[in-house]
Amino acid sequence: AVPTDSIADFLTQIRNAARAGKPKVTVPCSKMNLRVAEILKEEGYVDNLKVIEEGKIKFIRIHMKYLPGKKSVIQEIVRISKPGLRNYTGKAKIPRVLGGLGTAILSTSKGLMTDRKARQEGIGGEILCKGW
Repeated sequence: AVPTDSIADFLTQIRNAARAGKPKVTVPCSKMNLRVAEILKEEGYVDNLKVIEEGKIKFIRIHMKYLPGKKSVIQEIVRISKPGLRNYTGKAKIPRVLGGLGTAILSTSKGLMTDRKARQEGIGGEILCKGW
């Protein structure tokens, strides 16, 4: 059996919602998904998010953000590190996405953070995804 990659599924749902011009998307809630969603909000890629409970299951409802002309703020969001092939980087080699216009999200010893924050903190980690 192939291990499911919940982060990749989560990013795909966001990417598809952005491409389809949907106002919001509801995704399964996990600590990792919630933190990635929070970073997307902090970085201005999504408008808002809310954790919803349906019975014992939690979901994150993400309100998408669009520029005038229905163009999504998220143009692309890609998974970098995969379960079969982890992608780690040292603090000196943290990539800049589109010369700093985009954002990479890293999983570090101090939790999930953007590439900019990881550079400030002087720590490397696993590159989960990049978005712009």
